[in-house]
Amino acid sequence: MIISQHRKYTPVNIVLVSAIGLVLCLGIFFDLPEHITPVLFEPAINNLIGIRLGTGLAPGENVIITLALTLLQAFFLNRTVNNFNLLGKPNFTPALMYMTLVSLFTPFLVLSPPLICNFIAIWMLGKLFNIYKQHDIKGLMFDLGMIVAVGSLIYFPFMVMIILLWISLLIFRPFNWREWITPLLGFSTVYFLLGVIYYWTGRLQEFIAVFKPLGYAFPTELSLSMYDYLVIIPIVVALLFFLAVLKEHFFKSVVHLRKSFQLLFFMVLLILGSFYLNQHITINHFLLCAPAIAIYLSFYFTNSKSKWVYETLYLVIAAAIIYFQFV
Repeated sequence: MIISQHRKYTPVNIVLVSAIGLVLCLGIFFDLPEHITPVLFEPAINNLIGIRLGTGLAPGENVIITLALTLLQAFFLNRTVNNFNLLGKPNFTPALMYMTLVSLFTPFLVLSPPLICNFIAIWMLGKLFNIYKQHDIKGLMFDLGMIVAVGSLIYFPFMVMIILLWISLLIFRPFNWREWITPLLGFSTVYFLLGVIYYWTGRLQEFIAVFKPLGYAFPTELSLSMYDYLVIIPIVVALLFFLAVLKEHFFKSVVHLRKSFQLLFFMVLLILGSFYLNQHITINHFLLCAPAIAIYLSFYFTNSKSKWVYETLYLVIAAAIIYFQFV
């Protein structure tokens, strides 16, 4: 069965994950829009360079490139999770769960800024999981502040990840005010240099307008169809099972695992709370939750003991995704 196979750490699963990723996005190939205009960067970058990447891509090419990028992200995440032994044993369930989550909604299957930012998010997680055993992390936190700033130039709501850096310090480190200041210095450095470039080119007002989203009113609703809610139900059920399995293992596990899962929880909360920072609220924003939730689901599917339950549950998730792509 699918989950049992991906519980094994074998190169064959690279092919299987790729094949499953392709199957889960087949629906969009049967109903491709006539034209897709991807916006890959925020105005802070687009206005400066005057180049809109991806505008010449045909819809089919757009989806294929997205599939290739998500596969790279899936294996990147899989490597990160296995390196820190978050599941107890190395396997390919993180990659499988990630490809499943990024196929959840049709808008996830095309190029978007949150998709690009997931490379940065996974990279950041690898660095944050590692800070607990390093003696001096001021340089690392400065770099992470710059990484967050670069991510916010691609997708402005990614700026909220600066708070995640401080939360990681709370979770993994004793208090050191220098470590708390350096992420802000790194973040400010990127925007300072960007501001200088805008000033030199006589476009300072455009730079100030970059921060306009900080003044947006908090929205009271997000437009989702009934089908969007239905496809989420199996994922919610799987997360409930994850909580049950986590409860059994939480106090038996090493301290680093518990702290890492706490960090992922705050990451999801910050992403859910930051969607208002985008002028045009779309479901693509929640693509940023995929790495954290994929790790949660992979923990359940790796450590669950009821084979018929976890195999059936994954089949239901995959079937729901495929079915709702065609209705």
